[in-house]
Amino acid sequence: MTTLPRWSLAVPPVALVVLAVSYGQSLGTVLLVLVCLGLAGAVTAAVHHAEVVAHRVGEPFGTLILAIAVTVIEVALIVTLMASGGEKAASLARDTVFAAIMITTNGIVGLSLLVGSLRHKVQDFRAHASGGALAVITALVTLSLVLPTFTTSTPGPTFSGSQLAFAGVASLVLYGVFVFVQTVRHRDYFLPKSDNGVDDHADAPSNRTTLISLGLLLVCLVAVVGLAKTVSPTLESAVESIGAPLSFVGVLIALLVLLPETVAAVRAALRDRLQVSLNLALGSALASIGLTIPAIAIASLWLTGPLTLGLGPKELVMLVLTVVVSTLTLVSGRATLLQGTVHLTLFGAFMFLAVNP
Repeated sequence: MTTLPRWSLAVPPVALVVLAVSYGQSLGTVLLVLVCLGLAGAVTAAVHHAEVVAHRVGEPFGTLILAIAVTVIEVALIVTLMASGGEKAASLARDTVFAAIMITTNGIVGLSLLVGSLRHKVQDFRAHASGGALAVITALVTLSLVLPTFTTSTPGPTFSGSQLAFAGVASLVLYGVFVFVQTVRHRDYFLPKSDNGVDDHADAPSNRTTLISLGLLLVCLVAVVGLAKTVSPTLESAVESIGAPLSFVGVLIALLVLLPETVAAVRAALRDRLQVSLNLALGSALASIGLTIPAIAIASLWLTGPLTLGLGPKELVMLVLTVVVSTLTLVSGRATLLQGTVHLTLFGAFMFLAVNP
């Protein structure tokens, strides 16, 4: 990994060109095909450059970089859309964060468990690391998305200003402590138990190559988010044509934005590095809550209109079921085809109910 393949250098700027040409335009057939190709290329290149950076800095820093980079850009997109969306965007942050939690904890985790167990039958991971991450996720989502449904200071599933400030500070504290534990205090907890199929003796990329890959990774992620936003009107029309609620567009955009992490997690599972897959999935869920809620709390100082954060009854049931199943999956430190199937079934239920609430 001392040199970068030519395609990985060419795809990010090409994706940005496609974004510049298509942004704000009505997508005809040709532009729609170009946007889809640019999106697929940007996702592929993002995963490649993330692996280059991860190989240089080591685990779990590599997965942390990808998770935080994706989430920072996603948060910027949410705040931008909320600033221009008015009352229609009141629940955008809640819907996006909840979709990210369901996609990561059930979709990415389930797919990683499934493909990994099909190839390796049984996969081992560090239960104390993944269990700790799940505990933080549960605390964050309860403080940020469950409590607003039951508070009484303001009408509806909303927070008062002081309550939102407390949730934002608590989210930053919990996420900051988790990152410190993951990267400093107990870094060894988050290292993969197995390195089967990985060449540990491969030369690490140079500092120059790593910096180039880091820059191109950010370019790819900007392209992924921008192209996802560009294609959203087409998705919105398709959603309306099948009679699904408008909130389902947010789910589809979250799926597109999380594609780089999904591909990277599946590839790690195929190499029998399930801990890396779990670091990516659970780390992305943590970053989504831990960075979005503080950003929304700050943005609320100038944003007008209501800010709906509390989950509805259907979402609460799915959340409780996800936490219970995830706990049972992660407590053993071993995973088989069964656990992967259960998580993917929950993800399928989430997607089905998002279309047919």
